Amino acid sequence: MAFEPGDRVVLPPYGVGVVSGTCQRPLGDATHVYYELQFTHTASRAYVPVAAPQSAGLRAALTESDLPELLTRLQDSSLDLPKQWAARQRVVTEIIASGRPLELAVLTCELRRWNIERGLPDLDRQAFRQAIKLLEQEVSGLTSHNAQAIQHFLDRAWNENPHN
Repeated sequence: MAFEPGDRVVLPPYGVGVVSGTCQRPLGDATHVYYELQFTHTASRAYVPVAAPQSAGLRAALTESDLPELLTRLQDSSLDLPKQWAARQRVVTEIIASGRPLELAVLTCELRRWNIERGLPDLDRQAFRQAIKLLEQEVSGLTSHNAQAIQHFLDRAWNENPHN
């Protein structure tokens, strides 16, 4: 997996960034080559080894062609989340930490369903918001009809009032 300057990438937990280039940095007695990543809306930078970007979780960001599947999962997916709080939080935390957009979409769909049916406890609501934010970052910068539909869906999902 090689990245070029200007490529949109995702580095959990930082989110979506852009490869600004490569640089050499010393590590112990050797010098290694790193991707230099810049993240929009912050001054943050990250350096990921060119030799093993997957070890840091670096991956290409979603493209326009990925959006139909993402939208489908947001609208109609189910996830069998544990009812017991501690077990549910482990699953939810794992999905959010992975940053994988299709899994985040399924989680968002399920938490939205829970929110509509009965409202969400505080920690589940925080997880719902985090999943939505990660998905919003993932589609930011994409301008197709599907990207706009996803942004609209996420905005509406967050602002829905639960039925009590």
